Amino acid sequence: MSVRITLISSMATKKLLAELTARYTELHPDHEVVVESVGGVDAAKRVQAGEVFDVVALAADAIEKLAAGGHVVGASRIDMVRSPVAVAIKAGAPRPDIATEEALKQAVLAAPTLGYSTGPSGVQLARLFERWGIADVVQSRIVTPPPGVPVGSLVASGDVALGFQQLSELMSLPGIDLLGGLPEAVQIVTTFSAAQATASPQAQAVQAFLQFLVSPDTAAIKQRNGMSPA
Repeated sequence: MSVRITLISSMATKKLLAELTARYTELHPDHEVVVESVGGVDAAKRVQAGEVFDVVALAADAIEKLAAGGHVVGASRIDMVRSPVAVAIKAGAPRPDIATEEALKQAVLAAPTLGYSTGPSGVQLARLFERWGIADVVQSRIVTPPPGVPVGSLVASGDVALGFQQLSELMSLPGIDLLGGLPEAVQIVTTFSAAQATASPQAQAVQAFLQFLVSPDTAAIKQRNGMSPA
């Protein structure tokens, strides 16, 4: 009998999960995994509202909150990947120096517009700007994309001069140039986790799938998508 697993995730892991689920169904032809990727905030709200999924894959802190609220099974949680933040400019634009913390700060101050997501990396960047004492200076220049819209697409269109987002989301977008990751001293790394939704009626199948997501067989796929195994 065939098994159908439904999964909701944030956009940061959309491409990764497409590859992982394709590999899983190769190994398990009787399983189908259907992935819906939306903005992380929206995904959490839908799970909290009672929409039924088998698996939820979001940033670790979001999974923790869903577990605390009884929406996912806390004991089923696995940490899939660690995902760093990268910086992008419009293709062909002058490349600012971001090699050091001070250089990055100066690049941020010089940029006419800045973009970052409403997800965990955006929250951490806002805190970094506060720590630098420039939050008030750059506040009016920040362009926040609607949920589910990649920061990189705003960079490509010219609406954002300097964009910050998960490397996994920026690396395959056309129309942008990647400057690289944040300097090590201020790098922001988000752990993305997955867990069984409490409403799922097929715990055994879900557990097998979650174990696959952290198996050695998945390491190369994760690295190819700009992430590392958690």
